[in-house]
Amino acid sequence: MNLIPLPAFNDNYIWMLHDGQRALVVDPGDSQEVFEAIERLGVQLEAILVTHHHNDHTGGVAALRQATGAQVFGPLLEDVPEPLTRLQQGDTIHPLGLALQVLDVPGHTSGHIAFYAEPVGQAPLLFCGDTLFSAGSGRLFEGTPAQMLASLGKLAALPDATRVCCAHEYTASGLVFARVVEPDNQALISYQVRVQALREHNVPTLPSSIGLEKAVNPFLRTHLPGVIRAVQQFEASAQDPVSIFAALRTWKNQF
Repeated sequence: MNLIPLPAFNDNYIWMLHDGQRALVVDPGDSQEVFEAIERLGVQLEAILVTHHHNDHTGGVAALRQATGAQVFGPLLEDVPEPLTRLQQGDTIHPLGLALQVLDVPGHTSGHIAFYAEPVGQAPLLFCGDTLFSAGSGRLFEGTPAQMLASLGKLAALPDATRVCCAHEYTASGLVFARVVEPDNQALISYQVRVQALREHNVPTLPSSIGLEKAVNPFLRTHLPGVIRAVQQFEASAQDPVSIFAALRTWKNQF
């Protein structure tokens, strides 16, 4: 299986997975990028996966479906253009012969889903939309801090080797904030140097991995004493896990 991030708009990635003949794409906000990729690679688009309803993730779906006949899969509870197969936690789909498990990960939006697979002979794959970013997480547009904390905990429980296919190139800016939260985190310091070198050459920083994110991402580290102390300096009233996470999210929003 070949994994390719297709840049779109200012900082989106449309993820493509293909086996040399058939392909799937995730969150195609722009159809043109996908049309160019399938022509260049000579592959047939078989499936379109949608994690949530925002237009920068769905804007290209109708044109791609109409032109290719690809089957569309998306969240049960969100307003995504029909026709599509609606999915929720516990469902499994099989495009390209893969077993893609569906995870409910509300927070960024109320019905956000993610897709997880374990390709034979390769590291696991996670298509997480705007729930988890490298060194960050999505804003809470519709869900609650408690929902997002639980969703991120669900993703953090996946195998460390899991490739994290986020939908935006936010890594460098996320690391600036993460360094303020944990200025002495050596894994963060090393990762920031690596990311700066990649971005200087316009190379994607993604996919990340669950193991790396557990080492550097403050939104997966809100249970650790150092992060708790930093958050409480921003918001002294934050005491329990949900309020600590909520204060961290507010801090990032204002950063």
